[in-house]
Amino acid sequence: MTTETPSQRRLHHPAHSLARGAFETWLDTDTAGWSFASLRVLSLGPDGSHTFDNADEEILVVPLSGAASVTCGTSRVELTGRSGPLSGPTDSTYVPPGSRIELHSPGGGRFALAGARANGGHPFAYLPVETVEVELRGRGACSREVHNICMPVNTDCDRLMVCEVVTPGGNWSSYPPHKHDEDRPGESVLEEIYYFEVGAGPSGAGFAYQRVYGTPQRPVDLLAEVRSGDVVVVPHGWHGPSMAAVGYDLYYLNVMAGPGERAWHACDDPDHAWVRETWEHQEVDARLPLPGSRSVGSR
Repeated sequence: MTTETPSQRRLHHPAHSLARGAFETWLDTDTAGWSFASLRVLSLGPDGSHTFDNADEEILVVPLSGAASVTCGTSRVELTGRSGPLSGPTDSTYVPPGSRIELHSPGGGRFALAGARANGGHPFAYLPVETVEVELRGRGACSREVHNICMPVNTDCDRLMVCEVVTPGGNWSSYPPHKHDEDRPGESVLEEIYYFEVGAGPSGAGFAYQRVYGTPQRPVDLLAEVRSGDVVVVPHGWHGPSMAAVGYDLYYLNVMAGPGERAWHACDDPDHAWVRETWEHQEVDARLPLPGSRSVGSR
């Protein structure tokens, strides 16, 4: 077990440490100490329902496990969902600011509500799983699968960006380390949330590690052991690698939002960017793509 400093604990929130009522995780902007991105994880039992007002945030409802109906005003959609976050991509629902959201799950499940403070918004919309762009990034031990659920490449929003990353056991993702905390060519200012789920082994729960570090001008320092339900917030600085322990596949949900153009522009840490060149003659990990995923390419 790692020992964390007070500043590290503000970046790393262990599972259930942010619980509130039916929510396993309630990370609003005040809790995170920033201005735009939020994440709530709702747990519903069989035939369970919950109503939530989203005020000034646009919300994406992402099933982590289970199916649900989502009602917004007079509109309703049915989310097919999935058995778990390591079972492939899922459909989702976009909810505009100023809405009342009702979730009902006949069989029970867990649902991520990824949010961003928005100036305006877009209409309530169902995003079928076929709209999810699936990328295979990296090669060799840096191979991972990315699900672009709600990114500029495939979805219109005001500020919100959401993607998922699956990393096979023993691999590194979010690597080379990168950052997006300056408004300059090739980089955009984005707050980012990592929400983790880790596959289990024969004897129980698995684990992984997450690194966040800053610059001399804006220091920040975290190396955390993460488990299912943990959250790491990245206000600024380099982040990565996300390290999946051998034997335990790693899933994380990324929520990003910032003050400027809705665009994901990131720059690699120049000390480690050379690693990309080593991938040229390596193969993508044969464990990817996940069963049920439709890869659109690799990079």
